[in-house]
Amino acid sequence: MKIAIAGYGNLGRGVELSIGQNPDFELFGVFTRRAPETVKTVTGAKVFHIDNILDYKDEIDVVVICGGSATDLPRQTPELAEHFCVVDSFDTHAKIPEHFAAVDTAAKKSGKVAVISAGWDPGMFSLNRLYASCILPEGKDYTFWGKGVSQGHSDAIRRIEGVADAKQYTIPVEAALDAVRSGKNPDLSTREKHTRECFVVAEEGADKACIEEEIKTMPNYFADYDTTVHFISKEELARDHSGIPHGGFVIRSGVTGSGNTHIIEYSLKLDSNPEFTASVLVACARAAVRMNADGMTGAKTVFDIAPAYLSIKSNEDLRKEML
Repeated sequence: MKIAIAGYGNLGRGVELSIGQNPDFELFGVFTRRAPETVKTVTGAKVFHIDNILDYKDEIDVVVICGGSATDLPRQTPELAEHFCVVDSFDTHAKIPEHFAAVDTAAKKSGKVAVISAGWDPGMFSLNRLYASCILPEGKDYTFWGKGVSQGHSDAIRRIEGVADAKQYTIPVEAALDAVRSGKNPDLSTREKHTRECFVVAEEGADKACIEEEIKTMPNYFADYDTTVHFISKEELARDHSGIPHGGFVIRSGVTGSGNTHIIEYSLKLDSNPEFTASVLVACARAAVRMNADGMTGAKTVFDIAPAYLSIKSNEDLRKEML
């Protein structure tokens, strides 16, 4: 299967590396808004301008779209779904329904499959929330993220006027995590579960007070959390915040018929958020191509993908080796 990458930041590089671990894929090339000659890829892949992607419509099986959720994906995913099978990692939870609707219209028009909101949350965590709630219908779901760097939230900060660069850490509140693991089933507000810590490099002469206010009041990203903003130099950011770790926990606390308590917990500890997310996207790209070959069209989420579609193994081998 020939796979293309649209957008070449941390996530795009992660997809490029993941393709090398999946022998049923061949990287067609990278499509970017930058001048192609200025982009150096990790594996020496060909680079094209995004404006020319339709020239290769008949040569590409699936496009993994690696833009940001704030402004890129709401436009790019529907546009590309009109011509290709696509996968994205749209992660603004509150806006997933409207994003799905827009992409579904485009993908059905083209007869393609478009997998949206793939990654680990939304994505792997979503699946575990679903499975656990089906098994323990009487109970509560809890999701904790971090401590780690959120790519989407960091990107949202970087798009604020006067911001040169930024990293944002999501941090679980330990007392809340302990209460959930103990089976107490607490009612927790968004603010009680996590804090957010931002490290921001401001452009020279920028209004830092204005930047801080815009961060703290940003809907869907920071407004519902206790948020701390630190202004630091670009040297400090490079020295102390160059990595992109992340992780988190999905916990379902519930009871079965005779009142026995059960805790289901799924956790991730990630050295590289973008590389792990990219690996999920590549598996979903395989699923998109296969589902489309089986006659499916329209937008899909991880809830719609049968696990076997994700695997390079045959159904026979999966039953023999993993069931």
